[in-house]
Amino acid sequence: MTQEIDLYYWPTPNGWKISIALEELDLPYRVIPVDIGAGAQFEPAFLALNPNNKIPVIVDPEGPDGAPITLFDSGAILVYLAEKTGQLMPSEARARYTTLQWLMFQVSGVGPMLGQAHHFRIYAPETIDYAVERYTQEAARMYRVLDRRLGDAEYLGGPYSIADIATFPWISRHERQGQDLADYPNLNRWYQSIAARPAVKRGLAVLDDQGLPQNMDDKTRATLFGKTQFERR
Repeated sequence: MTQEIDLYYWPTPNGWKISIALEELDLPYRVIPVDIGAGAQFEPAFLALNPNNKIPVIVDPEGPDGAPITLFDSGAILVYLAEKTGQLMPSEARARYTTLQWLMFQVSGVGPMLGQAHHFRIYAPETIDYAVERYTQEAARMYRVLDRRLGDAEYLGGPYSIADIATFPWISRHERQGQDLADYPNLNRWYQSIAARPAVKRGLAVLDDQGLPQNMDDKTRATLFGKTQFERR
């Protein structure tokens, strides 16, 4: 019997990547909540798993050599889960690299840029017009890149893959980024297709009542974005 994977998690786009992947792969897992608004990511026990104090983290008791393995960073976790199961990533070299290309586009571009759009449009304690404009427009540019790709392929890597699972949770917050999916018909078609998948619905439902509030108090804001985030540890 396959042992449960421990998923250290909070319901954010990066957390959803892994809960969705685990559901798609039908792997047993146990959710260990890490309340990032309350600062649980800075506790010594969690820092021992991820010195970068970010969710998600997994601990798989059945690693590649049969021994437990701990992994942080959602991109690395997705690649690991795909290779562990032989699913959600093509085995043929050219198709594999295409999938990895779009996964890296999400990790290096879509996530960071859309995350900044979230921050300056919603969470910043004061409105900075330059930052709002910059990151809203950068979000639009990312959406156009995705829309062009999805005019040529059904999914980002060709077949449905970890590249789609990585990207979907960020697009699910399009309103927060000042984007209207009606402006991106290929991306909208892709989004609606993935949103309808039962495993995606289950992955999004994990701790779905525990998300970060848009109107957060000063203590939570300091924990996530202020001096608490930058304290020496």
